[in-house]
Amino acid sequence: MSETLEATTESAAAPAAHAPKYTRNNPYQSNVLVNELLTAEGSEKETRHVELSLEDGMTYTPGDAVGILPENRREVVDEMLQALGFTGSERVLDHYKVEIDLDEALRTRLAIGKLERGRITQMVKLAPENAGLKAMAGADNKARAEEYCYGREFIDLVKDFPGIITQPQQLFQILARLTPRMYSIASSQALHADNVQTTVRVVRYDAHGRSRQGLASGHLGERAPVGGTMPIFLHANGNFRLPEDSSKPVIMVGPGTGVAPFRAFLEERQAKGETGDNWLFFGEQRRALDFLYQEQFEGMHKDGVLTRLETAFSRDQAKKIYVQDRIEEHAAEVYAWLERGAYFYVCGDATRMAKDVHTALLDAIAKGSNGTLEHAEEYLATMKKQKRYQLDVY
Repeated sequence: MSETLEATTESAAAPAAHAPKYTRNNPYQSNVLVNELLTAEGSEKETRHVELSLEDGMTYTPGDAVGILPENRREVVDEMLQALGFTGSERVLDHYKVEIDLDEALRTRLAIGKLERGRITQMVKLAPENAGLKAMAGADNKARAEEYCYGREFIDLVKDFPGIITQPQQLFQILARLTPRMYSIASSQALHADNVQTTVRVVRYDAHGRSRQGLASGHLGERAPVGGTMPIFLHANGNFRLPEDSSKPVIMVGPGTGVAPFRAFLEERQAKGETGDNWLFFGEQRRALDFLYQEQFEGMHKDGVLTRLETAFSRDQAKKIYVQDRIEEHAAEVYAWLERGAYFYVCGDATRMAKDVHTALLDAIAKGSNGTLEHAEEYLATMKKQKRYQLDVY
């Protein structure tokens, strides 16, 4: 699950009556037990494996997510204060009307990262006569505002339009609340009783003359050393679950960090001795640099836990190959598994990958059943009703 997703329900905290219920508003101060690089030197991506301690009684199920409450970078907070002409010691009221100092608000309460059009809309209210802001305000100027926002953060807006924010409390009128980021859990508690594990791609990029990074991924990549602490909570995802009948086969499609919940699924089935066949489709850029959890997955394949392991490394040959291409190659076998009652799972990018996998799956069903695409759509609709087609995409 991506770091851009916000928690919408409370935690999947322990059912035991004596255990505290940790939520986004009352997180558990977890210890960082492991924070290691999964990708090799030379990879275009920085993907990390993170293990976080749990208190006795905190429980999760494969398919759930861990909520991370990140902080804004110290240097960005300092730059904001300097640009606004504030010291940071000014007192403000947070979203719950609790009085704190501005420095803490900018670190832990306000979303000062990625710039969104709504921030411009709010800024215009403070300076309705500002020609530059007016030119990006309103529905008619949506395209211009989005072009300006692309690759920028709130600090850019403050520097490009100085002197508009004159009171610290005005920041709460303009900025959204800093929200938790949700990451798919990559472990089974049957194997790891006292910790929760996840897989994080650290987002870094240069834009408009500045080096930038994702809020939570940057925090986990740079400011979450082993021995440090991280506020977390557990978040249930009842719509992404292994079959209740453990003898049923499962097909899992998880390129990149989308493989995280399937590591949890496989560990769970391994720990419980479940008999259902398992087929994993994993994709990344280069086998030598980007094969996440390679040793573990290949070991599971050798031991028979993972019945089939299909990989697609897009940059290892002239023509790019993706997970959906592997599904097409093995369309007949995929359909045969579905006919045996297989559950089909997809985790990862919603904009392209999930749509391409959906198309490849429809084609496999149509070919396998000697039917039309319309018939394949009906077949898939039935699978959805049976909860045999589940997605966790972002």
